[in-house]
Amino acid sequence: MSARFYKLTELHQKLDAALRMESMRRLPDQLKVMALKRRKLRVKEHLVRLTPSHVLATSRG
Repeated sequence: MSARFYKLTELHQKLDAALRMESMRRLPDQLKVMALKRRKLRVKEHLVRLTPSHVLATSRG
C-alpha cells in the first residue's frame, strides 16, 4: 500500500467521523454536512483511481 493511498484512507475515515458527529447534533449544519459528503466522495474517487484494476474486478465478483 502506498503512502498516498494510506493517507487518503485515513482522511476518508476522519471525514466519515466528522460527518457522523455533525449529523448527530441536534441541529446539524446542512451546508457543512453537504461539504463533508462532497469531500468524502472526492477522496473515495481518488482511492478508486489508485486501486489496481485487478483488485476491483476481484472484489466485484
